[in-house]
Amino acid sequence: MTKVLGKLYWNYKRLLLGGERVSNVDQNDIISVLKSEIEDYDVKMVVKETGIVTSIGDGIATIYGLDNVMYGELVEFETGVRGIVQNLQTKTIGCVLLGSDYGLTEGSKVVRTKKRAGVPVSEDLIGRVVDSLGSPIDGKGAIQAKDFYPIENEAPGVCDRKPVTVPLETGILAIDSMFPVGRGQRELIIGDRQTGKTSIVSDTILNQKGKDVICIYVAIGQKASTVAQLVGTLTKYGAMDYTIVVSSPASDLASLQYIAPYSGTAMAEYFMRQGKDVLIAYDDLSKHAVAYRTMSLLLERSPGREAYPGDVFYLHSRLLERSCRLDEEHGGGSITALPIIETLAGDVSAYIPTNVISITDGQIFLETELFFAGIRPAVNVGLSVSRVGGAAQTKAMKKAAGSLRIDLAQYCEMEVFTQFSSDLDKATKELLEHGKRLVELLKQPLANPLPLHEQVILLCVANNKLLLDVPMKEIKKFRRDLMDFFRAKYSNIIDEIDTKKELSDQLIGQIVDAAKEFKNSGSVK
Repeated sequence: MTKVLGKLYWNYKRLLLGGERVSNVDQNDIISVLKSEIEDYDVKMVVKETGIVTSIGDGIATIYGLDNVMYGELVEFETGVRGIVQNLQTKTIGCVLLGSDYGLTEGSKVVRTKKRAGVPVSEDLIGRVVDSLGSPIDGKGAIQAKDFYPIENEAPGVCDRKPVTVPLETGILAIDSMFPVGRGQRELIIGDRQTGKTSIVSDTILNQKGKDVICIYVAIGQKASTVAQLVGTLTKYGAMDYTIVVSSPASDLASLQYIAPYSGTAMAEYFMRQGKDVLIAYDDLSKHAVAYRTMSLLLERSPGREAYPGDVFYLHSRLLERSCRLDEEHGGGSITALPIIETLAGDVSAYIPTNVISITDGQIFLETELFFAGIRPAVNVGLSVSRVGGAAQTKAMKKAAGSLRIDLAQYCEMEVFTQFSSDLDKATKELLEHGKRLVELLKQPLANPLPLHEQVILLCVANNKLLLDVPMKEIKKFRRDLMDFFRAKYSNIIDEIDTKKELSDQLIGQIVDAAKEFKNSGSVK
């Protein structure tokens, strides 16, 4: 204010001393101008709470002086780097950095932002590869943000949700028939390393083409080459048109790996609130827990079992509980979660696996022995389960699957008992041959998701024992030629399955008759 008055005074003096040039100027006019300038001047006072860094290192800063700061609040350092408050102590706070600590030392100033950590969101995110903070890393230019969603958000309440009744088809025959996934469900994919966990996720994403589902793949602590390979696969098959990839590679700070799944979920919530269906995959939560453990130990929190902090269960529960299906009053959108957990030597009773199993609505267990035996996807039928998806399974698939799981269980049990026996009765031999062909039928190559009609037709053919006389080596060729036959001659059956999604006894009879006609045509040797 003083500066403005001083400036006006000297301008007034200059006018008075200007001689003849201002001799005609009325002093009253000058005074009125001065008054109007003063009246229009608006005093704005900005108060900033400032703290001082007392120690810094390994992406963790201890700050003194921010007494009113909140948990999860963003703070800004004098170098422009931001951090998230994670520890609230008596005199100091612990903060994790979201960038490099270069240029920061003891005594550096920190300012409150009074904002929660969040990510920019918009439809422009679709088809892009971004980091944990929502910034593009694919070299395709900036992303125009329409809104800003906090990474930590309260999960929808019980009364805001709807039951899981709509299927989300993965395109994988073994899963859709026995362990179906519904929209709004949380289905865990668990197994040792190199057993095909990411492959199941990628095939599921590919199968959502044309089904109005937005897919989000969150890579936590993965190799950059692995993420690049997946992006290449999705691009090749046109799946990037409806997919967002959030990548926090192994080279990132533990803090960035920690917030990556929360950032991905915030993006998913943006689309869910618009009434859209979203599929999100976390690859994987084991590395996420390790990143959180690293961060917690650096913050000097007390370690518990396996050196994990005591709130590691809350870490994943508050993340996965945000996946649900909303009722019509809240938009009717959904988030379907496919979290991945990596086990060590098939130990599902370890700390993190048991935690996540208790939170999710079922699990798909992938077994190393099955994988190396050539059974891919290597799904263990006995240990896998879907606690919700059966309610969302289409009537056609439910009826076609029938006793598939029981038949496979009987085959596995009988195979163990009869491996040392040489004399078997006819019924046992038939059961074993039927089981072998079911196992062969469930084998599925990568990037080859099956549509609903193909799954239903193949299961109907198998359940009616039409594969018993087909040689094992010819099963793949048989199913391929059979579907070509159906598409060429019986497209009406395919259309009826896809349209009605029901399987009547009459339709089953038509499928069986068509399969017999195909076998009698001489195409099968």
